[in-house]
Amino acid sequence: MGNVVVVDLGFGDAGKGTVVDWLCARGPEPVHAMVRFNGGAQAAHNVVLPDGRHHTFAQFGSGTFTPGVRTHLSRFVLVDPLALAAEADHLRSLGVADALDRLTVDRDALLTTPYHRAANRARETARGAARHGSCGMGVGETASYALSHADAPRAGDCLSPARLRRRLAAVRDWYLAEFPGGGPVPDAADCAEAFAAFGERVRVVGGERLRTLLRSGNVVFEGAQGVLLDEWHGFHPYTTWSTTTFANAETLLSEAGAEAARLGVVRTYATRHGPGPFVTEDPALTADLPDPHNGTGPWQGVFRVGHLDAVALRYALEVTGGVDALAVTHLDVAEARDDLRVCRAYDVGGEHVTRLAPGDLDHQAALAGRLLAARPVYEPFTCVEDVVDAPVALRSFGPTRADKRPARLLA
Repeated sequence: MGNVVVVDLGFGDAGKGTVVDWLCARGPEPVHAMVRFNGGAQAAHNVVLPDGRHHTFAQFGSGTFTPGVRTHLSRFVLVDPLALAAEADHLRSLGVADALDRLTVDRDALLTTPYHRAANRARETARGAARHGSCGMGVGETASYALSHADAPRAGDCLSPARLRRRLAAVRDWYLAEFPGGGPVPDAADCAEAFAAFGERVRVVGGERLRTLLRSGNVVFEGAQGVLLDEWHGFHPYTTWSTTTFANAETLLSEAGAEAARLGVVRTYATRHGPGPFVTEDPALTADLPDPHNGTGPWQGVFRVGHLDAVALRYALEVTGGVDALAVTHLDVAEARDDLRVCRAYDVGGEHVTRLAPGDLDHQAALAGRLLAARPVYEPFTCVEDVVDAPVALRSFGPTRADKRPARLLA
């Protein structure tokens, strides 16, 4: 199999977690480690085991149920030590007692703090009906703060108590000045104590760690969210502060002198959480196809469902540079229904649109406006292979690893 980079080609929730779980559990060439290369604690990768155990992976790699498989949080991940500790507790309750022992964190990874989270929620609340959509976990504020503050706290600071306290105090002071009515937050000294405990519990490492992992066996690079939410290529302002394409993984691989196959994940129908353009949204499907692990949340909003969008999928492939293969999920749903369709073009004010052209951020904002007014042009749905010129390496007919059917490409 070799190394694999897994990326969602939609708005997220296509099934990256279950694909990564299968890749790690399958053999006969075992996966040695998983590398997270974007996002942070807002990721929500659901894995259901054949015995019914379920966990929503946020910062740990989604193959953690497989004994011995390690997780490495690269410098492109925004690490929330408090959320990570809570996730480790839940994994422990499911019988995975050594998740933290199998974790390494790059010392240059930014830290998400309670102050970033509070700022995120205050800013999104202030937008009112014009909310952009957010998981409320502080990821965007962490990235934004680091762009204007050279002393933004990083994982390596957890090993230096004095510097950690100083940097956390600076974030807290920034929050109190920026959002005077934003609500109470913990004292910087208490936060520093908790973060220092995190630094003592996990291995904080340098950039050479990835080279060691790649020399030791196969590695799965696990992306978060989806290409259509990318900070540069998504439809602004309904995007994430994260590079959701293959770019970060390719950078890490290049630095380590390694290569990997590109695996794009696609649902047989489209989904989106929260506000923003969603041309193929169908309220009837939203009502008929509830997702047991993706509901309406106080921050990310309603879980929306629609038909497969070939225009958006081709756009995702274009801005990522293409894939080597696809993993197609939720085929059990497609087999059980006869009302799913595929959108091969948009009607935008009478214009027939089959391709979306990427551009700079102003262009992307204008594109979002056009998409909000677009109407789908549908055809009957047959299979994803008729939409994308790429081989299907994995077909998923249910939530567990037992429901996966690999093609010869991965057999």
